Amino acid sequence: MTHAAQIKIPATYMRGGTSKGVFFRLQDLPERAQKPGAARDALLLRVIGSPDPYGKQIDGMGGATSSTSKTVILSKSGKAGHDVDYLFGQVSIDRSFVDWSGNCGNLSAAVGPFAIGNGLVDQSRLPKDGVARVRIWQANIGKTIIAHVPISAGVVQETGVFELDGVTFPAAEVQLEFMDPAADEEGAGGSMFPTGNLIDDLEVPGVGTFKATMINAADAIGYKGTELQDAINGDVKALAKFETIRAYGAMRMGLIKHIDEAVKRQHTPKVAFVAPPADYVSSSGKQVRAADVDLLVRAMSMGKLHHAMMGTAAVAIGTAAAIPGTLVSLAAGGRPHEAVRFGHPSGTLRVGAEARNVGGEWVVTKAIMSRSARVLMEGAVRVPGNSF
Repeated sequence: MTHAAQIKIPATYMRGGTSKGVFFRLQDLPERAQKPGAARDALLLRVIGSPDPYGKQIDGMGGATSSTSKTVILSKSGKAGHDVDYLFGQVSIDRSFVDWSGNCGNLSAAVGPFAIGNGLVDQSRLPKDGVARVRIWQANIGKTIIAHVPISAGVVQETGVFELDGVTFPAAEVQLEFMDPAADEEGAGGSMFPTGNLIDDLEVPGVGTFKATMINAADAIGYKGTELQDAINGDVKALAKFETIRAYGAMRMGLIKHIDEAVKRQHTPKVAFVAPPADYVSSSGKQVRAADVDLLVRAMSMGKLHHAMMGTAAVAIGTAAAIPGTLVSLAAGGRPHEAVRFGHPSGTLRVGAEARNVGGEWVVTKAIMSRSARVLMEGAVRVPGNSF
């Protein structure tokens, strides 16, 4: 009986923001996985350990949550004015597919450090000491991200005193600028508000009709905005309700044509619900006071309540907070904010956005937030040679 040998693929396991993922240089992937398609998807599924009917990803690098079932492929950029092309794949835990429909804002913080450390950024652009400005082309959504990466003695500085709620240990701060963040998703027409409205009445069969702001970058539905993961993730009916809302929201935004397509697009769109400030205790036991935040936000990721906040959702929240009349702006006191601090299950997060009204259309030039990143392990991953 012939047994397939395992192959080794150079890879780095990195934390970015409140997420973790396996990072690859495009040139290091097996030749048949260097281009989009079934072979690449099969390879990444095997690396992460999916699909896993047990939901644990024991036989792979995944951590059995939406925050840890992630892959990144990077290469020198072919886009003028950019250093690196960044492609993100959200790997389903229990199903056999990789969702390429959106970005991971958290792992965006690790792209610059990885690119510098792996020779993808021109050395002449890097200071010996200071901050390197890495120009990233986010290939999933066709957008530019600028990462400000600290450099010390010619190498990326990873340790520091910057604290990020949802991450246990402090690290060096990486500031991210998401340029023109209204995502140009297929079918969304490139509009920040794909329905043309700041607030819509979203009708969801079996759930009801409620107010929602649908933004490319959610009103109360029976929750207070102070909930932690167990309050929702342990409630099967609640999870089903949120998934139904997400599916009908995707249709209303023009991201899918039929409700059944939502199951193949788990990564986007996100569902978040917002509420005015209130006191609560975070998942780490930290007291969050109403006086310390502008609003409360809870967001769903891959069918579960996120333990902190997705970076892409944070960008959308900051963007919506900068525009008067959105549900986010109303929850934050009814006025636009150049920067907003919101409470999430693990603590608080501050995000800023620059918005202006041009000819009756809202335009956001960039959203800004700070994260951190760190290499956890580097070397090679191994997969059976016949698995892709």
